[in-house]
Amino acid sequence: MQQGKVVDLDADLAIEAAAVGNDEKLAFADSIIYTITQKYNATLWTQDGHFAQKPGVQYIEKKKS
Repeated sequence: MQQGKVVDLDADLAIEAAAVGNDEKLAFADSIIYTITQKYNATLWTQDGHFAQKPGVQYIEKKKS
């Protein structure tokens, strides 16, 4: 965890995330995650299907039990 970057959610980032969420059809919490990923040219590793097929995302489908 100490190798990561802490990003403050300020008004500018919240407004940018809201616009991204609208464009990408994401819920607000997901849009914050995705906006930060894009802004910092990071790779988002997830099992959340909302992010599948999006640039900068490595989606791994959950295994069925």
